[in-house]
Amino acid sequence: MSDVNMWEIENSLYSDDIKIICGVDEAGRGPLAGPVCAAAVILPQQLEIPGLTDSKKLTDKKRRELFPLIKAQAVAYGIGFASETEIDEINILQATFLAMERALAQLQVRPDLALIDGNREKDFGLPVKTVVKGDSLSANIAAASILAKVSRDDLMEALAGEYPQYGFEIHKGYGTKAHYAALRAHGPCPAHRMTFLKKFYGEK
Repeated sequence: MSDVNMWEIENSLYSDDIKIICGVDEAGRGPLAGPVCAAAVILPQQLEIPGLTDSKKLTDKKRRELFPLIKAQAVAYGIGFASETEIDEINILQATFLAMERALAQLQVRPDLALIDGNREKDFGLPVKTVVKGDSLSANIAAASILAKVSRDDLMEALAGEYPQYGFEIHKGYGTKAHYAALRAHGPCPAHRMTFLKKFYGEK
């Protein structure tokens, strides 16, 4: 386990004006299929959840152990999606922001500040601070990364039931060799992001 103090960023920001901080992160910006998912999480100050870190550093089993713990112990959380159709219409960055807006809108408690993973800012109607690699540095962002990742994985596994020929349950829509082979054999399905496949079909 890392020696990083996952509360260091939040502790440096808490003040008379900033008492409630939420973390926001997304999952699924890169895949060829499926929606992008974002989560917003407000944890109680200094809450220790053993093993909490960037979802990408955790096994699926560990993420699924932490998922209900985060939801049960959070002050508030929200999970939002933007569909593959919306991604094609407005581009992946704007769709990611849309998913984040939807997640933030579900919070039952209004945060004083939102910590956003990454370096791209948007006006969400409240103060925001971007944190590069925030999912490895901030407890709230790490919690959001896990909720977003597990929620999206579950949705991709459901899509695998509708479109079994693509192997969504295995690669979750990412551009693996097996996924490209399935696209060559079967063509795209309604779950695919057509803007992400332009180059692939242009090269055929």
